[in-house]
Amino acid sequence: MDFTNPLPKRLKEARQREKISQKTLGINIGLEPSSASGRMNHYEKGRHTPDLQTLKRIAEELDVPLNYFFCESDEIATVVLLLHQIPREKRKKLLSLIYENLVN
Repeated sequence: MDFTNPLPKRLKEARQREKISQKTLGINIGLEPSSASGRMNHYEKGRHTPDLQTLKRIAEELDVPLNYFFCESDEIATVVLLLHQIPREKRKKLLSLIYENLVN
């Protein structure tokens, strides 16, 4: 079974959705300005993988949940983003409704 790491694709999609450059994202998460663009490019190309702390900072900066970067399918990635955008109380109600429908 062939497994392609979804992180590079998800990172690029999230960054482009926010309409910021690789350099700006890198600087915003605390990378040195001189290397910010290059490091972000390496992450998006899959040449290097950011450590967990860096990835958390990227997720916060791009307003996506951390698990979004690991979604293998576009459908699941979309569901994760949509859930993330729902306010916490409404999300709890939605999850209750989903659970009820699974049990019945």
